[in-house]
Amino acid sequence: MEETELCFPQLNSSCSRVVRPYALTIFLYILLCTINLLTVFLNLLVIISISHYKQLHSPTNLLVLALAVSDFLVAPIMFFQVLLINGCWLLSDLMCSLYTVMDYIITSTSIGIMVLISIDRYVAICDPLHYPTKVTQKRVQVCVFLCWILSALCHILMMKDNLVYPGKYTSCIGECVVVIEYVAGRVDLFLSFIGPITVIIVLYMRVFVVAVSQARAMRSQTVTVTAQGSMGLRAKKSELKAARTLGVVIFMFLICLCPYFCVTLTSQDTLINEYQAAPVLWLFYFNSCLNPIIYIFFYPWFRKCIKLIFTLEILRPGSCDTNVL
Repeated sequence: MEETELCFPQLNSSCSRVVRPYALTIFLYILLCTINLLTVFLNLLVIISISHYKQLHSPTNLLVLALAVSDFLVAPIMFFQVLLINGCWLLSDLMCSLYTVMDYIITSTSIGIMVLISIDRYVAICDPLHYPTKVTQKRVQVCVFLCWILSALCHILMMKDNLVYPGKYTSCIGECVVVIEYVAGRVDLFLSFIGPITVIIVLYMRVFVVAVSQARAMRSQTVTVTAQGSMGLRAKKSELKAARTLGVVIFMFLICLCPYFCVTLTSQDTLINEYQAAPVLWLFYFNSCLNPIIYIFFYPWFRKCIKLIFTLEILRPGSCDTNVL
C-alpha cells in the first residue's frame, strides 16, 4: 500500500506526497532518466545524419528529420515528469503552466508531422508519376513550419488563462494543475487527435492496399527487364520499403498516443493533474525514444551513418558527399 505525507511538511496547505518503497522509487528514477538520455542521444544521431549527408536530403527524410526534432524536444519535457514521480511539483506555478503548454505544442506538432508522413507515402505509392512535382523539399519545409506555428498559436490561446494566472486552479502547494475550457478542450481533442488519426488511418489503409497490389505485380514480372525497367523496379521497391518502415513508426506512435487521449476523452472535466496523467504520458514520451530504434532496424543508411559518426569519418572534409545509400 502506498502511504502519503506532505510535500512541504512545514506548510499546512501543502499537498500530499506519495511514498513508495525506496527500491521502486530508485528504479523509476533510473528508468525515466535512461529513457530520457536515450531519447536525446538517438534522435541527435538522426538529426546529424540527415542534416549532414546530402544523399539523405529528400522530402521523406526531411519529414523524418522534423519528427526527430520534435522527439528530441520531448526530452526536457520528460525531465519534468521525472520531478513528478513522488506526486510533488517543486517548481513554480508559472513553470507548471509553461511545461504543460510546451507539452501540448510538441504533442500536436508530432501528430501533424505524422499526418504529413502519411500524405507523403500516399502520394508516393498511389500517385508516383506526380510525386516529384507534388512533394518537394520547399513544400515540406513550409508544411512543417505551419505545423509548429499553428500548434503554438492554438495552444497558447487555449491555455492563456493558465499562463496569465499561473496556479489559479491549484488546491494546495506542490500541485501542478491546469484547466482548459470544456468547449476548447473538445475542439482541441478533435483537431489534435480524432481528425488527424482518422486521416492517418484512412491514408495508410489506402497505401497498404496499393502497396500489396504493387508487390504482387513486381513478383509476377519476368527476370529479364531492360536497364530502365530495372531502375524503375528498384525505385518502386525503395518507395514500398519506406512506406513499410514509416508505417511501423506510425503504428507504434498510435499505440503510445491513444491511451493518453483515451483518458482525456473519457474524463468528465477539463482539469488536468499532471501526476495522475503521468503513466499514459510516460508511454507517449517513450515513443520519442522508440522511433530511432525502428530506424536502426529498418534503415541501412541510418546504421551506416551511425558507424561514420562513431568512427569520426563525419569530420573529414567533404564527408557530406559520402555515399550512404
